[in-house]
Amino acid sequence: MLTVHHLNQSRSKRVLWLLAELDMPYQRIDHQRDATTHLAPASLKAIHPLGKAPVIVDSGPDGEITLCESSTVMEYILDKDAEQRLRPEAGSKEYYQYMEWSHFAEGSLGLPVMCKLFMGMETRTGDQPMDGYIAKEVAVDFAYIESTLAQSEYFAGEYFTAADIMMTTMLEIAGSLGLLKGQEKTQAYVAKVQQRPAYQHAASMG
Repeated sequence: MLTVHHLNQSRSKRVLWLLAELDMPYQRIDHQRDATTHLAPASLKAIHPLGKAPVIVDSGPDGEITLCESSTVMEYILDKDAEQRLRPEAGSKEYYQYMEWSHFAEGSLGLPVMCKLFMGMETRTGDQPMDGYIAKEVAVDFAYIESTLAQSEYFAGEYFTAADIMMTTMLEIAGSLGLLKGQEKTQAYVAKVQQRPAYQHAASMG
């Protein structure tokens, strides 16, 4: 049985969303952030040395495996789906678009968005050295996102895939920072995917 170690207010919501889309059975173990520091508890570090979420633990013919990092966890779960859903056929154009956006979420987009998030937690006076870099990267990234969503329903083409789950989580963080203002296609896209029953199920878990 697959076990998901879920941390409240974290990107482990992605994993719960994917499992709900696939209607795949799993066990959930909840971990709560410290109310004062907002950091993950020591209980997560006991599961994986990084002490971060998402973390999954699964047992297979080769023994138990413990995995961290969203994109790896998502691919592992998709590999276990007998019907091979939510991922385009390997080698197709859509497959490589799927791969690009799955990694873009935590790479090109994730870096400036998370920098913006963490820097916003600091007491600041005036502009800081990173501000110009973040503004430039955000502008480039969202121009690319907007142009993509102007041409297709979802990031990997006309069908919803796990890349949309990866992207939506980061877009929600960006939205909380005010980075979606003026991004009409992106705002409409986020509102659309948030109506999916599997998304709402995952969101209800905190």
